[in-house]
Amino acid sequence: MINNDKKVLIDIQDVTKSFGDNAVLKGVTLQLFENENLVVLGKSGSGKSVLIKCIVNLLEVDSGVIKVVDLEVNKDNEEDLLAIREKIGFLFQGAALYDSMTVRENLTFPLTRSKKKTTVDNIEAKIIEALENVSLPDSIDKMPSELSGGMKKRIGLARTLITNPKILLYDEPTTGLDPVTSDEISHLINTTKEKYKTSSIIISHDIKCVKAVADRIIMLKDGAVYKEGTLKEFEEDQDEYIKSFFK
Repeated sequence: MINNDKKVLIDIQDVTKSFGDNAVLKGVTLQLFENENLVVLGKSGSGKSVLIKCIVNLLEVDSGVIKVVDLEVNKDNEEDLLAIREKIGFLFQGAALYDSMTVRENLTFPLTRSKKKTTVDNIEAKIIEALENVSLPDSIDKMPSELSGGMKKRIGLARTLITNPKILLYDEPTTGLDPVTSDEISHLINTTKEKYKTSSIIISHDIKCVKAVADRIIMLKDGAVYKEGTLKEFEEDQDEYIKSFFK
Protein backbone atom coordinates (compact mmCIF):
# COMPACT_ATOMS: atom_id res chain seq x y z
CA MET A 1 0.00 0.00 0.00
CA ILE A 2 1.30 3.43 -0.95
CA ASN A 3 1.58 5.97 1.86
CA ASN A 4 -0.21 9.17 0.99
CA ASP A 5 -0.80 12.15 3.28
CA LYS A 6 -3.23 13.83 0.87
CA LYS A 7 -6.95 14.08 1.51
CA VAL A 8 -9.01 11.05 0.53
CA LEU A 9 -11.75 12.06 -1.92
CA ILE A 10 -13.16 8.63 -2.74
CA ASP A 11 -12.96 5.76 -0.26
CA ILE A 12 -14.10 2.33 -1.45
CA GLN A 13 -14.11 -0.43 1.15
CA ASP A 14 -14.78 -4.13 0.50
CA VAL A 15 -17.30 -3.54 -2.30
CA THR A 16 -19.03 -6.49 -3.95
CA LYS A 17 -21.34 -6.56 -6.94
CA SER A 18 -22.91 -9.51 -8.74
CA PHE A 19 -25.29 -9.93 -11.64
CA GLY A 20 -27.13 -13.15 -10.94
CA ASP A 21 -24.47 -15.83 -10.44
CA ASN A 22 -21.76 -13.65 -12.00
CA ALA A 23 -19.66 -12.02 -9.25
CA VAL A 24 -18.14 -8.95 -10.93
CA LEU A 25 -16.63 -7.15 -7.91
CA LYS A 26 -15.23 -9.27 -5.10
CA GLY A 27 -14.32 -7.16 -2.09
CA VAL A 28 -12.68 -4.23 -3.89
CA THR A 29 -10.93 -1.68 -1.65
CA LEU A 30 -9.23 1.44 -3.01
CA GLN A 31 -8.87 5.17 -2.42
CA LEU A 32 -8.60 8.23 -4.65
CA PHE A 33 -6.45 11.00 -3.22
CA GLU A 34 -6.61 14.72 -3.83
CA ASN A 35 -4.98 15.97 -7.04
CA GLU A 36 -4.06 12.59 -8.52
CA ASN A 37 -4.83 10.55 -11.61
CA LEU A 38 -5.59 7.03 -10.45
CA VAL A 39 -5.75 4.47 -13.26
CA VAL A 40 -7.80 1.33 -12.71
CA LEU A 41 -6.30 -1.19 -15.10
CA GLY A 42 -7.53 -4.59 -16.15
CA LYS A 43 -8.75 -6.76 -18.97
CA SER A 44 -12.29 -6.51 -20.30
CA GLY A 45 -14.70 -8.07 -17.81
CA SER A 46 -12.48 -7.44 -14.78
CA GLY A 47 -15.07 -5.10 -13.21
CA LYS A 48 -13.52 -1.71 -14.01
CA SER A 49 -16.54 0.03 -15.53
CA VAL A 50 -18.93 -1.53 -13.04
CA LEU A 51 -16.81 -0.08 -10.24
CA ILE A 52 -17.05 3.54 -11.35
CA LYS A 53 -20.76 3.21 -12.07
CA CYS A 54 -21.18 2.13 -8.46
CA ILE A 55 -19.41 5.30 -7.31
CA VAL A 56 -22.27 7.46 -8.63
CA ASN A 57 -24.91 4.82 -7.87
CA LEU A 58 -25.72 4.13 -11.50
CA LEU A 59 -25.32 0.59 -10.18
CA GLU A 60 -26.04 -0.32 -6.57
CA VAL A 61 -23.43 -2.31 -4.66
CA ASP A 62 -24.40 -5.60 -2.99
CA SER A 63 -22.18 -4.94 0.03
CA GLY A 64 -19.37 -2.69 1.18
CA VAL A 65 -19.13 1.08 1.51
CA ILE A 66 -18.32 3.87 -0.95
CA LYS A 67 -17.72 7.40 0.35
CA VAL A 68 -17.21 10.52 -1.77
CA VAL A 69 -15.70 13.39 0.22
CA ASP A 70 -17.02 11.73 3.39
CA LEU A 71 -20.57 11.31 2.05
CA GLU A 72 -21.69 7.70 1.77
CA VAL A 73 -23.17 6.58 -1.55
CA ASN A 74 -26.58 5.32 -0.51
CA LYS A 75 -29.65 5.12 -2.75
CA ASP A 76 -31.89 5.74 0.29
CA ASN A 77 -30.33 9.16 0.99
CA GLU A 78 -31.32 11.22 -2.04
CA GLU A 79 -29.94 14.49 -0.65
CA ASP A 80 -26.43 13.08 -0.16
CA LEU A 81 -26.59 11.30 -3.51
CA LEU A 82 -27.37 14.55 -5.30
CA ALA A 83 -24.54 16.28 -3.41
CA ILE A 84 -22.16 13.49 -4.47
CA ARG A 85 -23.16 13.78 -8.11
CA GLU A 86 -22.57 17.54 -7.99
CA LYS A 87 -18.95 16.84 -7.02
CA ILE A 88 -18.31 14.31 -9.80
CA GLY A 89 -18.00 14.57 -13.57
CA PHE A 90 -18.46 11.32 -15.49
CA LEU A 91 -17.06 10.90 -19.01
CA PHE A 92 -18.81 7.90 -20.48
CA GLN A 93 -17.04 5.52 -22.84
CA GLY A 94 -19.11 6.67 -25.82
CA ALA A 95 -19.22 10.36 -24.75
CA ALA A 96 -23.05 9.97 -24.39
CA LEU A 97 -23.99 13.19 -26.14
CA TYR A 98 -27.68 13.82 -26.82
CA ASP A 99 -28.07 13.15 -30.54
CA SER A 100 -31.02 15.51 -30.95
CA MET A 101 -29.19 18.46 -29.36
CA THR A 102 -26.51 20.73 -30.79
CA VAL A 103 -23.17 20.98 -29.00
CA ARG A 104 -24.36 24.25 -27.43
CA GLU A 105 -27.52 22.55 -26.14
CA ASN A 106 -25.54 19.55 -24.85
CA LEU A 107 -23.33 21.89 -22.81
CA THR A 108 -26.25 24.02 -21.62
CA PHE A 109 -28.13 21.01 -20.25
CA PRO A 110 -25.95 20.27 -17.16
CA LEU A 111 -25.79 23.98 -16.26
CA THR A 112 -29.57 24.27 -16.16
CA ARG A 113 -29.85 21.18 -13.97
CA SER A 114 -27.13 22.20 -11.52
CA LYS A 115 -27.95 23.67 -8.12
CA LYS A 116 -25.47 26.43 -8.90
CA LYS A 117 -27.49 29.26 -10.39
CA THR A 118 -26.12 30.55 -13.70
CA THR A 119 -27.37 33.52 -15.71
CA VAL A 120 -27.94 33.32 -19.47
CA ASP A 121 -24.81 35.42 -20.12
CA ASN A 122 -22.74 33.23 -17.80
CA ILE A 123 -24.02 30.09 -19.49
CA GLU A 124 -22.85 31.39 -22.86
CA ALA A 125 -19.45 32.37 -21.42
CA LYS A 126 -19.03 28.96 -19.78
CA ILE A 127 -19.90 27.15 -23.01
CA ILE A 128 -17.35 29.17 -25.00
CA GLU A 129 -14.67 28.62 -22.35
CA ALA A 130 -15.41 24.88 -22.17
CA LEU A 131 -15.12 24.50 -25.95
CA GLU A 132 -11.90 26.52 -26.04
CA ASN A 133 -10.47 24.25 -23.35
CA VAL A 134 -10.93 21.23 -25.63
CA SER A 135 -9.85 23.17 -28.77
CA LEU A 136 -13.27 22.94 -30.46
CA PRO A 137 -14.75 26.47 -30.33
CA ASP A 138 -16.10 26.20 -33.90
CA SER A 139 -18.21 23.14 -33.07
CA ILE A 140 -20.72 25.08 -30.95
CA ASP A 141 -23.67 24.78 -33.35
CA LYS A 142 -22.87 21.34 -34.78
CA MET A 143 -24.87 18.20 -34.17
CA PRO A 144 -23.16 15.13 -32.68
CA SER A 145 -23.60 13.33 -36.03
CA GLU A 146 -21.25 15.91 -37.58
CA LEU A 147 -18.44 15.11 -35.13
CA SER A 148 -15.70 12.50 -35.32
CA GLY A 149 -15.20 10.03 -32.47
CA GLY A 150 -12.36 12.09 -31.03
CA MET A 151 -14.39 15.30 -31.24
CA LYS A 152 -17.29 13.63 -29.44
CA LYS A 153 -14.92 12.61 -26.62
CA ARG A 154 -13.69 16.20 -26.37
CA ILE A 155 -17.23 17.61 -26.30
CA GLY A 156 -18.12 14.98 -23.70
CA LEU A 157 -15.22 16.18 -21.57
CA ALA A 158 -16.23 19.82 -22.07
CA ARG A 159 -19.75 18.96 -20.87
CA THR A 160 -18.31 17.08 -17.91
CA LEU A 161 -16.10 20.02 -16.88
CA ILE A 162 -18.64 22.79 -17.38
CA THR A 163 -20.07 22.48 -13.84
CA ASN A 164 -16.56 22.57 -12.32
CA PRO A 165 -16.49 19.14 -10.63
CA LYS A 166 -13.45 18.38 -8.48
CA ILE A 167 -13.57 14.64 -9.23
CA LEU A 168 -13.61 13.14 -12.71
CA LEU A 169 -14.41 9.57 -13.71
CA TYR A 170 -13.17 8.53 -17.16
CA ASP A 171 -14.55 5.28 -18.58
CA GLU A 172 -12.11 4.02 -21.26
CA PRO A 173 -11.40 7.54 -22.61
CA THR A 174 -9.29 6.36 -25.59
CA THR A 175 -11.32 3.34 -26.70
CA GLY A 176 -12.08 3.33 -30.44
CA LEU A 177 -9.78 6.25 -31.22
CA ASP A 178 -6.81 6.33 -33.58
CA PRO A 179 -3.33 6.63 -31.97
CA VAL A 180 -2.96 10.37 -32.63
CA THR A 181 -6.39 11.21 -31.19
CA SER A 182 -5.75 8.88 -28.24
CA ASP A 183 -2.57 10.82 -27.47
CA GLU A 184 -4.52 14.09 -27.66
CA ILE A 185 -7.12 12.79 -25.18
CA SER A 186 -4.39 11.61 -22.79
CA HIS A 187 -2.78 15.05 -23.00
CA LEU A 188 -6.16 16.66 -22.34
CA ILE A 189 -6.63 14.52 -19.20
CA ASN A 190 -3.30 15.78 -17.84
CA THR A 191 -4.00 19.38 -18.85
CA THR A 192 -7.39 19.22 -17.12
CA LYS A 193 -5.79 18.01 -13.90
CA GLU A 194 -3.19 20.78 -13.95
CA LYS A 195 -5.59 23.60 -14.87
CA TYR A 196 -8.54 22.68 -12.67
CA LYS A 197 -6.74 20.77 -9.86
CA THR A 198 -9.03 17.81 -10.40
CA SER A 199 -8.66 14.27 -9.08
CA SER A 200 -9.54 11.46 -11.46
CA ILE A 201 -10.20 7.76 -11.72
CA ILE A 202 -9.37 6.62 -15.23
CA ILE A 203 -10.64 3.22 -16.34
CA SER A 204 -8.42 1.83 -19.08
CA HIS A 205 -6.70 -1.14 -20.64
CA ASP A 206 -4.82 1.11 -23.11
CA ILE A 207 -1.25 0.90 -21.82
CA LYS A 208 -0.09 3.93 -23.82
CA CYS A 209 -2.78 6.03 -22.14
CA VAL A 210 -1.94 4.50 -18.74
CA LYS A 211 1.71 5.44 -19.13
CA ALA A 212 0.79 8.98 -20.16
CA VAL A 213 -1.64 9.83 -17.34
CA ALA A 214 -1.11 7.59 -14.29
CA ASP A 215 0.12 8.93 -10.97
CA ARG A 216 -0.83 5.59 -9.44
CA ILE A 217 -2.26 2.33 -10.78
CA ILE A 218 -4.59 -0.27 -9.32
CA MET A 219 -4.93 -3.48 -11.32
CA LEU A 220 -8.12 -5.53 -11.13
CA LYS A 221 -8.17 -9.20 -11.98
CA ASP A 222 -11.34 -11.29 -11.85
CA GLY A 223 -13.12 -8.58 -9.86
CA ALA A 224 -10.48 -8.14 -7.14
CA VAL A 225 -7.49 -5.84 -6.60
CA TYR A 226 -4.43 -7.69 -7.91
CA LYS A 227 -1.77 -5.00 -7.46
CA GLU A 228 -1.39 -1.35 -6.47
CA GLY A 229 1.65 0.76 -7.24
CA THR A 230 3.38 3.35 -9.38
CA LEU A 231 3.95 2.95 -13.11
CA LYS A 232 7.62 2.16 -12.41
CA GLU A 233 6.65 -0.60 -9.97
CA PHE A 234 4.33 -2.15 -12.54
CA GLU A 235 6.91 -1.95 -15.31
CA GLU A 236 9.52 -3.65 -13.12
CA ASP A 237 7.21 -6.37 -11.75
CA GLN A 238 8.15 -9.89 -12.90
CA ASP A 239 4.68 -11.34 -12.35
CA GLU A 240 3.70 -12.97 -15.64
CA TYR A 241 0.14 -11.57 -15.61
CA ILE A 242 1.40 -8.02 -15.07
CA LYS A 243 4.17 -8.45 -17.65
CA SER A 244 1.52 -9.37 -20.23
CA PHE A 245 0.25 -5.78 -20.02
CA PHE A 246 3.64 -4.02 -19.95
CA LYS A 247 5.52 -5.82 -22.70
